Amino acid sequence: MREVKLESKVNAISKVEHEVEVKLDYEEIKPEIEKAYEKERKNIVMPGFRKGKVPIPMIKKFYGPEIEQRASENIANTKFWEIVKDQNLKPISTPKLTELKLDKESGLTFKIRYEVQPELEVKDYKNIEVEKPIFKVKEEDIEKELKALLISHASFEKAEKVENEDYRITVDIKLADSKEDDFIEKGTKLNLNDSKLNEEIKKNALGKKVGDEIEFTIIDEHKHGEETHKAEHKYIAIIRDIEKFIFPELTEEFCKKVTKDKATNEKELREFFKNNYEEYFEAEADKIYTSELLDKVVKNNDFELPKEFLNNYLDELVEREQKKYEQQGYGKIGKDILRIQLRPQAEWTTKWEIIMENIAKKENIEVTDEDLRKLAEEEAKKTGISVEKLIKYYKDSNKKFELLEKKVVDFLKEVNPPKEIDGEEWEKKQKAKNDEKKDEGK
Repeated sequence: MREVKLESKVNAISKVEHEVEVKLDYEEIKPEIEKAYEKERKNIVMPGFRKGKVPIPMIKKFYGPEIEQRASENIANTKFWEIVKDQNLKPISTPKLTELKLDKESGLTFKIRYEVQPELEVKDYKNIEVEKPIFKVKEEDIEKELKALLISHASFEKAEKVENEDYRITVDIKLADSKEDDFIEKGTKLNLNDSKLNEEIKKNALGKKVGDEIEFTIIDEHKHGEETHKAEHKYIAIIRDIEKFIFPELTEEFCKKVTKDKATNEKELREFFKNNYEEYFEAEADKIYTSELLDKVVKNNDFELPKEFLNNYLDELVEREQKKYEQQGYGKIGKDILRIQLRPQAEWTTKWEIIMENIAKKENIEVTDEDLRKLAEEEAKKTGISVEKLIKYYKDSNKKFELLEKKVVDFLKEVNPPKEIDGEEWEKKQKAKNDEKKDEGK
């Protein structure tokens, strides 16, 4: 096949959209057009001719414009991607053919538009003040954790009367104004030490025996448009069975079992819970600080997003969320609803990714082959997969981008150390902000 000579130029339509304009002489693409006729000929049937034996002149007469249109589109697509490779263009969304003209005198001309990642002059990503809450472990947190552990490992024994909250009752429930045996739930087990249980049930169950009734109220609060409606529903629960919690003793065997040999007595068990809380609080505080930091960096570098790039990512999010809903048994949820709900997330994420890559370029942050090899060596020890296979997988997947993002985030945290603030004070400030947003929305 002869090399096709072409004239091409790249036009910047906007900061996020470019266009390749191409002109090809007809004689240069004629062999491709003729090939297209031969290919189409194999499937064409006309009266008086066997399949695949229709003369080319007849095919040109009846089907010429359609075949040449398709051939021209294929040539344009092929040449576009050759230009992308030769000129190192970087489309970030599906290119679109916007103009296509073919005739024997002027040849083939076409234009293809595509979106590009905007070149940003990133700014204000250093010396940002960001608060990091310092949450302190309280004794009540440890008590709650210990109690939950004991409840989860408890056994039961029959009891005549409810003495305190460490009892489980089995009840039949009906509306207070319903008939005697018109129960809406039967045989429901209620742990009176469950923090989520209706407080009226807990209070009114004390001192009760089998056969006694417990009255309680549930308030149903919901919105109709802008108005909030409250409705009180009164219920009666008839006790059918009473059981007392029998908690396990904090023996060495029990403590070792529940902590995987990290504690041998109550004191060590409490210390184990405290350490877990401290690790959890530190991780949560770091998430809050990091999230706030990245949010400020994005706000400081706002820009126009490439529309198709955004829509493609939004489509991915919607599809992922639909699958999650179905897997969790909620059935299907409309795409239009999800697109509205997920759009802010899609916009933030796509902006952050573009800003992050621009920061990496400006600060000469990159992921090297040495970085990939080091990670592969660590993973190989855990998985047994060879280092070379892991490196190949990293290069074929999104791993390099993930590592680059981590490096940029670590850099931003280094140049923007957190301002530590008491956790309770931080929570009050967040509540005040949320209340202010609610007032603005009214």
